[in-house]
Amino acid sequence: MCGLTGYFEISARGGPEEAMRAVIERMTATLVHRGPDDSGSWVDAQAGIALGFRRLAIVDLSPAGHQPMLSTSGRYALIFNGEIYNFERLRRELESQGTAFHGRSDTEVILAAIEAWGLRAAVERFIGMFAIALWDRQERALHLIRDPLGIKPLYYTRAGSTVLFGSELKALRTHPAFCAEIDRDSLPLLLRLNYIPAPYSIYKGVFKLPPGTILTVTAEQGCAATPEPYWSMREVAERGIVEPFSCSEQEAVEQLDALLRDAIGMQMIADVPLGVFLSGGIDSSTVVALMQAQSTRPVRTFSIGFQEDNYNEAQHARAVACHLGTDHTELYVTPEEAMAVIPRLPTLYDEPFADASQIPTFLVSELARRHVTVSLSGDGGDELFAGYNRYFFGRSIWRQIGWMPRSLRGATASALACVSPGTWDRMFSTAATMLPRNLRQRHPGDKLAKLADMMPADGPDAMYLALVSHWKDPASLVPGAIEPQTSLTQRDRWPALPDFTQRMMYLDTITYLPDDILAKVDRASMGVSLEARVPLLDHRVVEFAWQVPLSMKIRNEQGKWLLRQVLYRYVPEDLIERPKTGFGIPLDAWLRGPLRDWAESLLSESRLRAEGFFAPEPIRAKWAQHLAGRHNWQYYLWSVLMFQSWLEANKI
Repeated sequence: MCGLTGYFEISARGGPEEAMRAVIERMTATLVHRGPDDSGSWVDAQAGIALGFRRLAIVDLSPAGHQPMLSTSGRYALIFNGEIYNFERLRRELESQGTAFHGRSDTEVILAAIEAWGLRAAVERFIGMFAIALWDRQERALHLIRDPLGIKPLYYTRAGSTVLFGSELKALRTHPAFCAEIDRDSLPLLLRLNYIPAPYSIYKGVFKLPPGTILTVTAEQGCAATPEPYWSMREVAERGIVEPFSCSEQEAVEQLDALLRDAIGMQMIADVPLGVFLSGGIDSSTVVALMQAQSTRPVRTFSIGFQEDNYNEAQHARAVACHLGTDHTELYVTPEEAMAVIPRLPTLYDEPFADASQIPTFLVSELARRHVTVSLSGDGGDELFAGYNRYFFGRSIWRQIGWMPRSLRGATASALACVSPGTWDRMFSTAATMLPRNLRQRHPGDKLAKLADMMPADGPDAMYLALVSHWKDPASLVPGAIEPQTSLTQRDRWPALPDFTQRMMYLDTITYLPDDILAKVDRASMGVSLEARVPLLDHRVVEFAWQVPLSMKIRNEQGKWLLRQVLYRYVPEDLIERPKTGFGIPLDAWLRGPLRDWAESLLSESRLRAEGFFAPEPIRAKWAQHLAGRHNWQYYLWSVLMFQSWLEANKI
C-alpha cells in the first residue's frame, strides 16, 4: 500500500533531468502519509516521463522492494500501489518457466508476469487491489491500470502537453502545469449522491480511472485514448444470470466458505503486524472468523464505540471477539474527539466527500494503526449478498404502490411529506407498545420521508434513483451547471438484468461501492499510513456471488442468507441476529448543537452568494428547518458543508 504519481510530456522532451526530478519529488512528497517508509523517483528526460513513489513496506521490507522498479530486461519501469495477493503462486509458475527473482516483493512478480505473458494477460491473472503506472520504454507508452472493483484510486488529466496522474489530487496540484478549475457540473452529483462518481472529479478535465480498465497514453494519441476494460462488472452480472449456480444450498455454503478462506488466507500474508476491523455485523464477523480459523494465535481486532446507544455497536463486536478468542481493542470516542476530525477532512479526502461515516472510519483506522500496519475490512458484503434494506424492501414497495396512478401516488407522497419526520417519530413512539415487534421501526419519520420521495417515480428504476439521491433537483442549486449523465442514468449501458433487486445491487457495485465506500476507507486508512484490505471484494468472490440466485441471498425479508450460513459455522446465531445498524454518528444533533456556529459560518447567505457556487435560498431554508427540529436535513446539509469546508481549505 503506497502512493504513486508521475507525468508524461507527450509532445516534447521533458526538459533537463534535474528540473524534472525536482518536480516529481515535490509531487511525491505530498503522498508521504501513504508511504512513510521509503520514497523514490525515476526520470527519463529524453522520453519526457517521470515516476514518483512513496512506500508503505508490507511484503519484503528490504531495499529489493524499492520503487520505481525496472524489469529485468530494462524494458519496463513500474510504480504500483496495492497488493497482488496471489503473487507467490504466480512467482512459482514464473520460476518454473525459468524466471529468476532478486527479492520477495509482489512488485517484482508484476514486472516478470508482464514480460512473460504480456500486459493484459498478466493483469487478468492478478488477484488483488492495485493502481499501476507502467512505462514501456520500447513502445514509448504509458499504461495506467486500476483493479477490477476500484479499491485503489487513480486520477489522471492532461495539462497542456503534459499528462499527470497520481493516487491523490494533491500530487497533481503540485505540478506547475496543473489548472485547478472547479467543475461546476460535478457539484450537482455531489449534492445528489454525497460523492462525485467516476469518471468525474471536482476539477474540470481531471478524471478517475474506472475500475477494471487500462488507459494507454502515447505521444501520438495523448489523452485521446479511452480506458479499455480488461474485467467487466456488467459481463460478470450478465454471465451470472445466464450461468447461475445450480448446485444445492449446502454445496453453495461449502463453496463460499472455501472461496472466502482462500481469499482471506492470501490477504493475511504480510511481513508487518496485521489486524482487522470488527463491528460485530455479518461482514466483518465473517472476515474475523475465517482469519481466526487460519491463525495460530489470536487475531488483532479493533472497534470503536459511542456513548449514544443508537450509534454504538461496540458491545456486539466485543461479544463476537470474545467468542472467537481474538485479541480485541476497543475505544469509546467522545463527541469532542469525533468532531476534531472534521477540520482534517478536506486534506484527507482531497475533494468534497460527504459520507459522514468518514469520521468513525478515520477513528477506527487511527486506533488500529497504533498496533498494526495492515487491517482487513468487511466492506462489499452488502452489495454482493443483498445486505441493504432497499434490496428486499424496494421490490416490495413497488409491488404495493406501482399499480396506483402516478397522480394518486404523488398526492399520497404530498400527504406524507406534510407531516415532519420528527412528528412521525413521536407518533410511532407513542404507539410503539401497541405495535407488533416486526412493525416497530428505528427513525420511522426518515423512512416515511424517503417513501414520500420515491412514490411519484414513474417506475422501479426511477424509484431507486430517488432512493439514493439526497437533493432531488441538485442542478437547480448550482447556477449554470448541467448535471452529467452517470452509470445511474445511462440505462443503455446497464446489463440485461430482469430483476429490480439485481439492478439495484449492480448499480451500487459500480457506483456507491467504489466511489463512496472504498474511497472512504482508502483515504481514512492511508491518512494514518494503514493498509486496509477488503477480502470480500476478491474478484473471484464477486463472480461467484453473481452466480448465486437471489433465493440464496434474500429470505424472509432478510438479506445475506448464504453469507450468514457460512458465519454460523463459526459464530452462534444469537450473537449476530439484530437489526442492521449503519456506521454513523449523531450528525443531526451535532449540527444543532456543538457544530452550529461552524456550519452557520459556512452556510451564511452572504458567503454563499459571494462565492457563487450555490443558490443560497434553498440551502438556508433547509438549515432553518433543521435547526428548528422540523426536519432532519443532515445529509443534504453535510454535502454543502463538505464542499464549503473543502473550498475554504483549498482557497481556490
